[in-house]
This record gives sequence, C-alpha cells and structure tokens, in this order.
Amino acid sequence: MNPQRFHLACVLLTACHAQPSVPATTPRIITVGAAITETVFALGAENDVVGVDTTSVFPARAAALPKVGFGRQLGAEGLLALKPTTLLLSLEAGPPAVLQQLKQAGVRLHVLADAATPEGARSRILQAGEALGRTAEAQALLTSVDEEWRSAQAIVRSATSSPRVLFIYARGAGTVLGAGGDTPASEMIRLAGGINALQDQRGFKPLSAESLLVALPDIIVLPTHGLTSLGGKEAILTMPGVAQTPAGKAGRIVDLDAALIMGFTPRFADGVTQLARAIHPELSAAGAP
Repeated sequence: MNPQRFHLACVLLTACHAQPSVPATTPRIITVGAAITETVFALGAENDVVGVDTTSVFPARAAALPKVGFGRQLGAEGLLALKPTTLLLSLEAGPPAVLQQLKQAGVRLHVLADAATPEGARSRILQAGEALGRTAEAQALLTSVDEEWRSAQAIVRSATSSPRVLFIYARGAGTVLGAGGDTPASEMIRLAGGINALQDQRGFKPLSAESLLVALPDIIVLPTHGLTSLGGKEAILTMPGVAQTPAGKAGRIVDLDAALIMGFTPRFADGVTQLARAIHPELSAAGAP
C-alpha cells in the first residue's frame, strides 16, 4: 500500500471511533470516482447526490451536478460549500488532510472497494448499499449485474480467436500511453478473451514505434474521448509504427466508452460484451447471442 493509501486508511479507522455524529437530516451525498457515482445512481439515490468529482460523467444527470475536483486533489472549501452529510470515495482519494477536515466538520466518509475486477464491482455495490441504507436495492442490483455477467461470460466462451489487443489511453498527441498488464484495461481484455499486447509492461507508459512493433497488436482499442483527441481513426493509422502492425494493416481500430472498458461500474458486463464483440471477428460476424 502506498503512503497516501496507508495514511487514509489510518485516518478512516480512527474516524470509526471518534467521528462526530451528524444530525438526522435529508442526505446530501458527494461521490468521488466514476464507478462510485454510477453505483450510487444505480441504487436509486440520485436525488440525494449534490456533487461529484470530475471523472463522473455518467449518467447524464451526474455529469450536470457541481464538480468537486479530481479525486486525488480535492479541496475542503469546495466540498463543504455543498453542505454534504456523506462522502463516498475510494482509497485513492485525497489528500488526507482535506478528508480529515471533512470528518472534523461532521461529514461521514465511506471508503468503497476499488479493485478493478468483477468482484470489486460487486463489493462496491454491497458497500454502497450498506453506507446509504439501501441494502435491499443493493441486493436487487447485484442480482441484475450477476445475470448480465453470466450472459457476457457465455458470449466470451463462444469466441474461437485469441487476438492480441493494444489498449491506448490518450489525451491528445502529447499523451499517448499503452496499458500494461496490471491495469484495469488489461483485466477487461482478459475477461473479453483477448491477450494484452503489452502484458509484460507495468502500468501505462508512452508508446513508441519500437514498442508497437514488439507488441504487434491484432486490434487497437481506445476510449472514445481518446480517439477524438487524436483526430480519429485515420490519425491513429498514421502514428509511427501503427501501419506496420497487424492492426494497422487491417485498419482494426475501435473505440468504446471509457467507463465501460476501464471503470468496472455496475455496467462492467456490458463492457466485456462490447469489447468481446469488437476484438473477436467471429462474434461480430455471427451476431453471437
């Protein structure tokens, strides 16, 4: 555990015993993290949410709410201005000093599971339901999520190919990163029945023509906003090294919603299904069930 996560864990453990009580009132919830926001909305608590972090853009109603900043760079003044009673966040959120200020102001903090796995998504649903007093809604949502996950797994099992997939995260030409084997994108590729072309790499690292020629992806996948920031599919095909890869030669460049393929939200099974259909030609051609 990195120092910030350890510090936050200690602060929250202390708060379990010393946190000031919050008067009974209408809940005013702030959510930090796209997956957490989606989970809270899926539990039917959207009317109680008064603010979200900058990564929370789904559903549309969440995107329209006041923003409290980026999860790791929160500011106490902006958060407290929304008069929250409850803050739902992950261990990555911070800084710890700001969270300490919020607790001292009587805000209840709930740290939810942040593992980028199906199990992490399930745990987040149960924990959010417990934190918000919506355990029945959490169980109902979990039943639906599990059913969708079984359907997604059946589709993946019907695939016969094992494509090498390169996942690119981009924010314009100045930030073009490939996803290594310990990233949420890599886990999604595995779940969808593909092979991460950068499996031996750790984390997100800048792409080069040399690394592309070593990776030799059969298909390149990007979040939609990343593809747009680079100028579209044709711009990807002109990047150094891309034209020499199987993906470049076949023009196999696809984009998908970022939250679906990176967020492990309650919609993660849909993300796996969409990614599987995108990377396995036999699934898209046959219209797999």
